[in-house]
Amino acid sequence: MSTGTILDKIIARKQEEIAVGKNNYTLGDLQSMAENQGKARGFARALFDRVRDKQPAVIAEIKKASPSKGVIRDDFDPVAIARSYEKNGAACLSVLTDQDFFQGHDDYLRAARNAVSLPVIRKDFMIDPWQIFESRAMGADAVLLIVAALSDAQLDELNHAAQQAGCDVLVEVHTEEELERAVKLNAELIGINNRNLHTFETSLDTTLTLAEKVPGDRMIITESGIHTAADVKLMRSNGIHSFLVGEAFMRQDDPGAGLKALFFS
Repeated sequence: MSTGTILDKIIARKQEEIAVGKNNYTLGDLQSMAENQGKARGFARALFDRVRDKQPAVIAEIKKASPSKGVIRDDFDPVAIARSYEKNGAACLSVLTDQDFFQGHDDYLRAARNAVSLPVIRKDFMIDPWQIFESRAMGADAVLLIVAALSDAQLDELNHAAQQAGCDVLVEVHTEEELERAVKLNAELIGINNRNLHTFETSLDTTLTLAEKVPGDRMIITESGIHTAADVKLMRSNGIHSFLVGEAFMRQDDPGAGLKALFFS
């Protein structure tokens, strides 16, 4: 599927990475390694628990760089950041593992997860069931599926693989058409990305507009563009209590203190 955005370049690179990876580990190898991880920590449950308690459910992101912003944080210690997030009220963590575009690494996820008791989502670009089992094998409790990058058949296949692997799924959308496809998938967690991948501009109106079309039994997570207390208040006053925030925290001297100031002060 061509998107006409940077996603095309990223997905092409993923196909190369997967081909190399399959030479090192078969799907069966990864399935065994995933089983050895034991039960996942319950990513969706952690979010629902917070919202039920009328608290903001924050997925705090560990991210060194991005294609649109370049390096966001030079002083990058995933373990220290993870602990700071946990101490300051994060419900879950998100860890970037893409190397070429986000300067992430699988080891960052392993290290961050081992340092805390929070559930962790692997933030990468899933296009093959092999990656889903790879994610669980490295400890991820949830995976991200980006609707814009996937056909309906791929979404079904990857969602099924995640169920088999014992991972929760966060399905990310940006448009009404993508949202319809996510809802059809019966996705429990729907992430609405406020960033337009064609222009890289963010608009919180994206979440507010699409949220009206999300069935009431699903959880909406607003992603990108949350920087101020006013942004948080706007979302919560519109019934959206789950947030994925990375850059706003990563630019702070202490990312966890940034989280606390934005959501709990």
